[in-house]
Amino acid sequence: MEQCTSSLAGRVVIVTGAGRGLGRAHALELARHGALVVVNDLGVSLDGGPDGTASPSSPADDVVAEIRAGGGRAVCSHDDVADFEGARRILQAALDSYERLDAVVNNAGIVRDRMFVNTSEHEWDAVIAVHLKGHFCLSRHAAQHWREIAKKTGAPAQGRIVNTSSGAGLLGSVGQGAYSAAKAAIVGLTLVQAAELARYGVTVNAIAPSARTRMTETAFAEAMGAPQDPEDFDAMAPENVSPLVAWLCSTESSAVTGRVFEIEGGRLTVMDGWQRAASRDVGRRYDVAELAGTVHALLERSPTPVPVYGAP
Repeated sequence: MEQCTSSLAGRVVIVTGAGRGLGRAHALELARHGALVVVNDLGVSLDGGPDGTASPSSPADDVVAEIRAGGGRAVCSHDDVADFEGARRILQAALDSYERLDAVVNNAGIVRDRMFVNTSEHEWDAVIAVHLKGHFCLSRHAAQHWREIAKKTGAPAQGRIVNTSSGAGLLGSVGQGAYSAAKAAIVGLTLVQAAELARYGVTVNAIAPSARTRMTETAFAEAMGAPQDPEDFDAMAPENVSPLVAWLCSTESSAVTGRVFEIEGGRLTVMDGWQRAASRDVGRRYDVAELAGTVHALLERSPTPVPVYGAP
């Protein structure tokens, strides 16, 4: 296994949802550059239910075995990221195994695709819990750990948090109301975390990846397919996303925080979020009768919004 990236060598990184897809690719890439990885995965199905396979080992166990077979170091965690105490145990697994924690990659997620008018309360709660609360729980324990280190040593903790948003969260996606809401909220959380944790030497960034995973290969099968010619570049392979994640976990990324990166294949884009566009201040309370003209005038001077993905 390659051990060439000094800015990652020996750094301890937790990757959630690391048994398959993007998480697996992240764990393997981090280990390839010398990071010590905690591979967290519950081994559940796409919707968060029982896996339904007869495999004697969990996906997390399989990834750990793959890393170790290549000469890397990794341990398993089967705790639930959406459980506050479970997330604390994930952190403890890193401390028990490696006596430190340097980075958290929040990747775990599920989908319950449904048109908004048909979405049940249970489906909404399940998606929000894994994505949004899952990002909160582990990051909260990690942030407290790094704050204690910074206060004790008087030096930056050099902690890293990499959150996972989505184009669905940035632009919206028809049939994915809960998922889009959770992913949009993760961007807001990222901005607050970056502002609050900078004083402890912790950076927080988010990625919005586009890749072929269990979440996308069914809903967006045509767009996510592998090339017919195996010699062609597979732009949708999840491994394309992982170098960015690895770099954001490294010591080299210390000057980058509060950013959202979209990555698809070989294209990396810095995303630019909500900004004030056209504005008019009348210096008094608006009258309802004048708002129609004012609103339409402002809209004419403002950029046209990007269409929601999948909109008719």
